[in-house]
Amino acid sequence: MTTAKRAFFTASIASAENSSRRLFQAVCNLSEPSAPPGPGRDPKISCNAFAKFFADKVTQIQKEVDSTVGAGPGRESARVLSGPVTRDQFQSVTSEDVDRLLGQVKPTTCLLDPCPSWLIKASREGLGDGLRGVVNAFLCEGAFPDPLKEVVIKPLLKKTSLDPANLANYHPVSNLPFLGKVIERVIVEQLQAGLEDADHLDPFQSGFRPHHGTETALVALDDDLRRARDKGESCFLVLLDLSAAFDTINHNILLDRLEGLGAGGTVIQWFCSFLLGRVQKVVLGDECSDPWALTCGVPQGSILYPMLFNIYMKPLGEIIRGLGLGVHKYADDTQLSLSFKSEPVKVVKVLCECLEAVGGWMAANRLRLNPDKTEVLFLGDRGWACGGDSLVLNGVTVPLKDQVCSLGVILDSQLSMEAQVNFVSRAAVYQLHLVRRLRPYLPADCLVRVVHALVISRLDYYNVLYVGLPLKVTWKLQLIQNAAARLVTGSGRRDHITPVLRDLHWLPVYFPKWPQSGIPEGASPPPSFSLDTEIQCRGPSGGSLIARSKVTGNQTEGLLGSGAHPVEHPPTRCERNKQLSYL
Repeated sequence: MTTAKRAFFTASIASAENSSRRLFQAVCNLSEPSAPPGPGRDPKISCNAFAKFFADKVTQIQKEVDSTVGAGPGRESARVLSGPVTRDQFQSVTSEDVDRLLGQVKPTTCLLDPCPSWLIKASREGLGDGLRGVVNAFLCEGAFPDPLKEVVIKPLLKKTSLDPANLANYHPVSNLPFLGKVIERVIVEQLQAGLEDADHLDPFQSGFRPHHGTETALVALDDDLRRARDKGESCFLVLLDLSAAFDTINHNILLDRLEGLGAGGTVIQWFCSFLLGRVQKVVLGDECSDPWALTCGVPQGSILYPMLFNIYMKPLGEIIRGLGLGVHKYADDTQLSLSFKSEPVKVVKVLCECLEAVGGWMAANRLRLNPDKTEVLFLGDRGWACGGDSLVLNGVTVPLKDQVCSLGVILDSQLSMEAQVNFVSRAAVYQLHLVRRLRPYLPADCLVRVVHALVISRLDYYNVLYVGLPLKVTWKLQLIQNAAARLVTGSGRRDHITPVLRDLHWLPVYFPKWPQSGIPEGASPPPSFSLDTEIQCRGPSGGSLIARSKVTGNQTEGLLGSGAHPVEHPPTRCERNKQLSYL
């Protein structure tokens, strides 16, 4: 029986090794009894109900935005001055290009595909010439095939704890035909490099860009906040919330943005064909809803939608920075920061003017700012605040919070990270408990893979934000790492843990593990960090990257200037790059 269980568990883990989500589901299914199925529902009614809800939501947002558009800040920002045409046609692709791109596209199969996508990827050597001819024909004509414009929507419950009977608790997941994704991949490859080189993308936008991610955005934001505290300044952090931003993008404005970047000829003609004439339908099981036209927005399952969304949102960052505020963005998550030393009344006025300008720009661009979900974190003395606990921002009273969740990380008013550490500890302990129950039935290699995917990954994620924190905060995470190491190696509770961690090549939790998405091997942090090439310490001990600044009171340390101890001779640039590459 044990041998049979071991073989079954090994096969289940191996089938999900390329997906953390599937691996988590496999571990839960193996360690916990399955939940009883819910009551049956009429699929036809459910599909049409979902379709009506999703369509009405976008329509309602458009009506509200249209009613608020007026002669205010941001009204003219939707207009784009046409620039010289720098790209009026696409380059033809070769069979080698098609073969490489087929290897990059994920093998996700849509219900509209005539055959499984994995079969196309497996047969790409024989299909390369045919696909090359099809792709080049559509690129040359400046057209996107109509059969590939249909989108299949699958409603997905946002959280398992939410009421499944409430349609508002679902968000639409788009599935698109595989061939359409291949064509989109060709377009992205030809345009992405040009946009980066020509500085057509917001430098503070970390979403959907190579060598960027949530970690790079948070590291930059956290460092800005800590630097302000080092200077004795108070700071506002405003987390803006947009309602269905991806679904409400105006096609005409987006095409104007593309023309402003130099697109013309068959290039702009292709984008017109790609955006217009789309339809979508909701599918549940074997039933589907009636199709409805997609008059705005870009399908989130599309490969092109991240790049198009970044182009659409670039002017917003320019407006915010023009008013003297800092901004960091990840996709539609926009975070404003404003630091000051005195005259809080003037600061609140500047903040209100900025939010008014942001609201006007969004209305002019057919987007809606959701004030009810906008959050404000204040770092500093709260005694002066209006009413003690709230601020009036853009006509809406937004209460000051002691902590906010930004891109999955809990930030508090003291930047202590205690709430974040407690949250990660609870999640990691739960995962460790599940893995421990499966240990008797998992071979050594599967056990290591599961522990890394479900436990260690939680400790490493945003690990750089824990650098310089006192041990009383990070000791919980270190205990969890020690327990995971003992679970993998079979060490006893009384065994010294340092040799075990060394044999596993696991760094301590307090040791910074720079996000690989933001820092390529052998390179220093990317320009989005807004740091000088020669990083200097702000403390009295000198200019070392690893020297820790000395502050008093409620001040905290700048993240990228923190370290263990001051050193007399800072490492050279070459030495720092070698150290970073080793990490």
